Amino acid sequence: VQLQASGGGLVQPGGSLRLSCKASGINFSIYAIDWYRQTPGEQRELVARVTSGGLTNYTDSVKGRFTISRDNARRSAYLQMNSLKPEDTAVYYCHVYARSYDFWGQGTHVTVSS
Repeated sequence: VQLQASGGGLVQPGGSLRLSCKASGINFSIYAIDWYRQTPGEQRELVARVTSGGLTNYTDSVKGRFTISRDNARRSAYLQMNSLKPEDTAVYYCHVYARSYDFWGQGTHVTVSS
């Protein structure tokens, strides 16, 4: 199983980024996909989840600003991040729990700074 995350970068406060996560090696459509983030010295935080049926949930700090989605035909999940704030700065990871294992993408850096 491989998860390839991309789309991070440097953006000014109030800006937008779209993260992508491309999966291979799993039956993508039957699993929930998560986006986590982590800052130095902190635990990894669940940011958003999309279930196999398309239901979504978000941590409170990103509600109304971030949108998670999936495209099963492309075996991909996305995190649209709008109205970014400096506190959104982190390394973002996509994650899937499949076959009793946690699989993680390699992480993509998001820096929100003027």
